[in-house]
Amino acid sequence: MLETSARLLRLLSLLQSRTDWTGAELADRLQVGLRTVRRDIDRLRELGYPVDATPGVAGGYRLGPGAALPPLLLDDEEAVAVAISLRTAATGSVAGLEEGALRALAKLRQVLPSRLRHRVSAFQAATVPLAGAAAPAVGADLLADLAAACRDRRRQRLRYRGRGGVTEREVEPHRLVHTPWRWYLLAWDTGKDDWRTFRVDRVEGPLSLPGARFAPRPLPQDDVAAYVSRSITSAPYRYQARILFHAPLAAVAPRTSPGAGRLEKVDAHTCLFLAGSDSLDDLAVYVATKGFDFEVLEPPELVPVLRALSDRLRRAAGAEER
Repeated sequence: MLETSARLLRLLSLLQSRTDWTGAELADRLQVGLRTVRRDIDRLRELGYPVDATPGVAGGYRLGPGAALPPLLLDDEEAVAVAISLRTAATGSVAGLEEGALRALAKLRQVLPSRLRHRVSAFQAATVPLAGAAAPAVGADLLADLAAACRDRRRQRLRYRGRGGVTEREVEPHRLVHTPWRWYLLAWDTGKDDWRTFRVDRVEGPLSLPGARFAPRPLPQDDVAAYVSRSITSAPYRYQARILFHAPLAAVAPRTSPGAGRLEKVDAHTCLFLAGSDSLDDLAVYVATKGFDFEVLEPPELVPVLRALSDRLRRAAGAEER
């Protein structure tokens, strides 16, 4: 059986790990009786931790919000995961997180045991961010407000910067979806009476106050990520491509990305690649460099572009031979 101080830390860790606990569950985890659990809960309250209790058969305990952040109790794997995530957030695509992430990482490193501090330091010393094309940054406050609107099911009025300029859109936010480069909001557009996918970096903040609550609607399909992938890789573009790869889907998938297009299995030996682009040259280069034989089903305008690319590559190869 744990001593009182160790047991209190263990109890606090359990309360932080999930929202609700019954007294019997806590007693079983701590290997004590229900009376001891109640006394330990009272001790935590005396120390300033707001532990809420619900009476009755279905009642239990939960750690309520307090005026100050309680100390987090993390095991070794959790501590390393948090440290690496903070380091990654400092170089991510969410604007405004860099300074806060670095401050939090510095505080965490001060309290890490030596064995864990060495692991985190090794990760930091061995990794270097590769500068490239800057991803559109989005504000942390904007993301948090949109996430809260999704969670609370409240209508939101957006000022959205599209191809035709800035428009007012009243939406029912459902989910935030992100790729390595961009954040997207899947929402029901009340003006269009249909589902729409919005690029978050084109939403002009700050948001207006949340509107009325709305009832959840049937989703356009079960897989939200797949729906958003189809929306962002096909719908907005001038050319819609259908490419038949003469290779199994499992072989082609590692060489494509959900942000570039989507794959559909045809049979054990072929798969269909569907993508959109405003540039036939970009489409030609993308499919030609996958490393598999393919056929262009649509658009027919892509075929002469591929011929021109083939001739250019052949001339380049011939020049190398000469």
